[in-house]
Amino acid sequence: MSQTRESAWNPATDDVVRRAREVFAEFLGTAALTFVAAGVAVVNGSFGHIPDPWQALAPGLLIMVMIYSLGEVSGAHFNPGVTLAFALRRDFPWTRLPGYWLAQFVGATAAAALLRVMFGSVAHDGATVPHTGSGTALVTEIILTFILISVILATATNQRIVGPNAAIAVGFTIVLDGILGVPVTGASMNAARSFGPALVGGALDTYWIYAVASLIAVVLAVGVAWLLRGPGSPEARRTATGQP
Repeated sequence: MSQTRESAWNPATDDVVRRAREVFAEFLGTAALTFVAAGVAVVNGSFGHIPDPWQALAPGLLIMVMIYSLGEVSGAHFNPGVTLAFALRRDFPWTRLPGYWLAQFVGATAAAALLRVMFGSVAHDGATVPHTGSGTALVTEIILTFILISVILATATNQRIVGPNAAIAVGFTIVLDGILGVPVTGASMNAARSFGPALVGGALDTYWIYAVASLIAVVLAVGVAWLLRGPGSPEARRTATGQP
């Protein structure tokens, strides 16, 4: 019996199952993030005023609990910029980046579509739109995203604060960034989170701000991380890929 079970086990099949779980975890986490972050704006537009600090708090808490829940499955990126940053740091395989990106963008779009079904067309279905000039919005998003990516790369590298403590650091970074950024740009810091509601809500005309800001911020954060800490580390590779 043991020989039969051993001969039936296929490492390649096991690897495919793990890859599928990782992609599904990224889809689920990004969908949850978008549903909460965009949903706060939709509910605010439908039922009354939700203060900006609460709009900043919701996605930060969501990311915190999702890191606890799915971090050991996929690394809990939930953000194309995070995946790109880990890949540029060589802590995450480039071959797995397309699958993560697809899951993240599809997850965000699915969440926005669900909000449309539930609440109708309200506040561009929670799309992040600038409330100031394009230049100010772009710089604001670059700075906010740079701070977030820098914290994520730092917690992934520092063995003393990976795991549960990293969830707290990243979650509160999103909250703090959001307190400043929600009134200015919606505090996206995430190209997928902005894309889904923008596509469903017809607000793609300003989406370029969030996409360009994310790319610039990632490059800056990776460069600063290299200057401060050098190349990637085994701890960062384990964190980025969801390995214990």
